[in-house]
Amino acid sequence: MARILISMPDKFLESIDKLADTEQRTRSELVREALRNYIRRSNQAAPKQANLNAKILEELLD
Repeated sequence: MARILISMPDKFLESIDKLADTEQRTRSELVREALRNYIRRSNQAAPKQANLNAKILEELLD
């Protein structure tokens, strides 16, 4: 599995970590799920572009 580096505000990361801890998941699992949900919602809103974006992101996440 590939790794990526992203930047985000400290407060946002704290929120992610608290939620991941509450749900007993890793930060990575939570972020992957959020991106999958984003892809699904995008597919409904703008299918053509969303399909291209989804393909790229799914390849990165799997």
